[in-house]
Amino acid sequence: MKIELYHDNFQNYKRYGIPAKAQLVIADIPYNLGRNAYASNPMWYEGGDNRNGESKKANAQFFRTDNNFNIAEFFHFCSKLLKKEPKKRNDAPAMIVFCAFEQMSMVAEYGKKHGFKNSYPLFFVKNTSAQVLKANMRIVGATEYALVLYRDKLPKFRNKGRMVRNWFVWENDNTRVYPKIHTTQKPVNLIKRLVNLFTDPGDVVIDPVAGSGATLRACAELGRTCYGFEVDGNIYRAAKEKMLVLPDVRELPLFSGEVQEQRLFSWEAVS
Repeated sequence: MKIELYHDNFQNYKRYGIPAKAQLVIADIPYNLGRNAYASNPMWYEGGDNRNGESKKANAQFFRTDNNFNIAEFFHFCSKLLKKEPKKRNDAPAMIVFCAFEQMSMVAEYGKKHGFKNSYPLFFVKNTSAQVLKANMRIVGATEYALVLYRDKLPKFRNKGRMVRNWFVWENDNTRVYPKIHTTQKPVNLIKRLVNLFTDPGDVVIDPVAGSGATLRACAELGRTCYGFEVDGNIYRAAKEKMLVLPDVRELPLFSGEVQEQRLFSWEAVS
């Protein structure tokens, strides 16, 4: 098992000689919100109070790629990261792409153009909403969205005989265990549920836009090999120094007995 985080664009994956292609690609793509990223969010104002005036986050983006993300390039390269369609049943690879509701049809359409003929939606229900400033104006959003995309055969699915519905309860992580690093960070425990469903121990997972490193942390705790890419140097360093630091993997009850390395994580950066 390997956990590798690269400070680079995932389009440069070939330079790292990744030995195996992925059973699962998980990506949380930019929502292309541009300077409306914090609209309806109290963080638009100092201290979350409009009486204090606007904060530095007013008219700000979440991150610099949020308004110019190229979905066509994304699928072109991600389609090359997945392993080929196997002859064996119930073993095909898949992609899971988190996106805005407005992006779902676009993601499905571009997926088809790059060989992902099939897709179905996933919904994640929260008990809170960031759209506090609109609470007295309209019904506010409290849902996250993703699409499962696959080529021809149904992807590997490890439900252990239980029905799995297409909606999940979104529970925020305990920040003492999983630090909050990225504005749009997904809960590690939620990622672990998806990884468990679509992969087996030892499988390869790739996160082309790794952000906080939540996918890598989830895979580390589940015994999957995972490679991640992050272009933002500050986020990369925070992920490396906070999310992906485990002094001794043997203290983690979720690790299988064959994992014996004293140091789990290795790092490769491109300056």
